[in-house]
Amino acid sequence: MSNLAVTACIITFNEESNIRRCLESVKWADEIVVVDSNSTDATVEICREYTQKIYHREFEGHIEQKSYALQCAGNDWVLCIDADEELSPALISEIREGLEKEGDKFEGFFFPRHAFYLGRWINHCGWYPDYKLRLFRKSLGEWGGTNPHDKVELKGRTKHLRNDMNHYTYKDFSHHLKTIDNYSTIYASEARRRGERFSLAKLIFRPVFKFFEIYLYKKGCMDGLPGFIISVLYSYYIFLRYSKIWEADGHSSSLHEK
Repeated sequence: MSNLAVTACIITFNEESNIRRCLESVKWADEIVVVDSNSTDATVEICREYTQKIYHREFEGHIEQKSYALQCAGNDWVLCIDADEELSPALISEIREGLEKEGDKFEGFFFPRHAFYLGRWINHCGWYPDYKLRLFRKSLGEWGGTNPHDKVELKGRTKHLRNDMNHYTYKDFSHHLKTIDNYSTIYASEARRRGERFSLAKLIFRPVFKFFEIYLYKKGCMDGLPGFIISVLYSYYIFLRYSKIWEADGHSSSLHEK
């Protein structure tokens, strides 16, 4: 292992079905930091088997929560991983070799993320290879983007690794729908905060364009029925985003008038 110490950073909320798999894949790290948003299941108890550095913080947003986890990290090299993800054994070996041989050449490493959904690995739909910058020097990087779609913004050179980080995404169809509802609400709130206003043209046309982009251009059709479902639900997500912006603009008040 490189003498470049690594802190694994994880944020959690009621992840008892996923967290052990995630922690097993990062237990080689020099330090594990968990920031929990007041879980009511066994998440924290499971985390205590792997680390004592567990912090409790009210959830204010994905970017805010992950940024706080970086502040808690004791090392400059940080490995940020979600509770429903795991590093494959091949990726772990590649990471350790990469740090050993090239830790002084690069400031960050991208991982290809491979999603497991509705009983199969998704190889298209824009879901694979879904490269994520997850290993980087925190002194040169920070969490940015727009909630709920966070991303690392890094000043420095990066390298794309070959082996997969596995993503055990939505548990089932209902979980997917609940996440869409939650994420579209967060997006609409952020959009309103930025001053974005409702657009009827976006509400009508963007969901349609998104379906064909994912199903045809990004070859979702090659992922069978799950690929079709992903395409439809992503289109629905776009529809909900603009519908909720419209609702937040106050146009829904007339529906309640008598």
